Amino acid sequence: MDEFSWLYGKPSCQGRIKVEPEDFIVKENLGFEFAGAGEHFMVKIRKTGENTKYVVNELAKACGVKSRDVSWAGLKDRYAVTEQWLSVHLPGKPDPDLAQFVAEHPGVEVLETSRHDKKLRPGDLAGNWFQLRLTELDQAQEVVARIEKVAEHGVPNYFGEQRFGRGGNNVVKARAWGNDEFRVRDKSKRSFYLSAARSWLFNMVLSSRIEQQKVHTLMAGDSLEVKGDDRATIVEQVTEQLQHDVARGMAAITAPMMGDNALPTTLEAEAFEMAVVEQEPLLLKLIRDNRMRHERRPLLLKPEQMAWQQDVNSVTVSFALPAGCFATAVVRELMVEREVENKEDNHANPDQ
Repeated sequence: MDEFSWLYGKPSCQGRIKVEPEDFIVKENLGFEFAGAGEHFMVKIRKTGENTKYVVNELAKACGVKSRDVSWAGLKDRYAVTEQWLSVHLPGKPDPDLAQFVAEHPGVEVLETSRHDKKLRPGDLAGNWFQLRLTELDQAQEVVARIEKVAEHGVPNYFGEQRFGRGGNNVVKARAWGNDEFRVRDKSKRSFYLSAARSWLFNMVLSSRIEQQKVHTLMAGDSLEVKGDDRATIVEQVTEQLQHDVARGMAAITAPMMGDNALPTTLEAEAFEMAVVEQEPLLLKLIRDNRMRHERRPLLLKPEQMAWQQDVNSVTVSFALPAGCFATAVVRELMVEREVENKEDNHANPDQ
């Protein structure tokens, strides 16, 4: 991630995050109500230091079903305290007693249950609420000053390092696959590598716009997301009104999630985007060979409900993010994580 530009310059403060699971709290917001009846038994869990897929497998055993009968809206970090809903397909069966399941798994609590007429699917959530405790800060006041900037102006909407695998391995593998060095038949690996390829190219375009001071400034041909309008707006001519809409948050400049179809951008914006992504010809080839469809993603991310509190050399900050956005993108603008020898990889699962 050090290859990508910071919106407010690289932080000078060093610190740590996730020293304890309680330093990273995530609460899922599905954004819809359950029907109260149906084939699917809904279970809201709070897990501490546990992997989502492990909990899914154990819950399946407790409910007497196969793991494939349990689904979720989003994976959550292992080294954290996280709350999320799981759905268990139990047609024609009563709600199971989960007392023994809870007793055998001290890192898991059952907070609530319900019934619904549809199973949860990946992506079936509005977003997540985070509470993060940043500790061992050598310049806590600088972190607070940066939080104030983030609250007002947002952060780059980068895909976090966990999207790219340990040491960026998913991107390395994606390049090799694009170079026809091997074939990938496993569906999950295909998904990881393709997702990493598209995310890396998006981050490159975003970083370049920050570097050239064009992240807040419209280019001719830009593709905008306008509030209240599901259709993208192409900027045929940059006007003061359009620039004002972007500044007020009524419209968002987007960058490409590359596909095999042509960019919707035109003129200066199209030339800019292509000049960046063509620096990774193997990733482009892989995306096109697999017939990925082009999508757009806003350049900037503005956390909601942002609050913070300083305590000597630590800062606790909370905020809400929409689905698909990364808490690590916020933390990256606040501090540099201090390297710790033999530190466990605490970012194996996406915090999105």
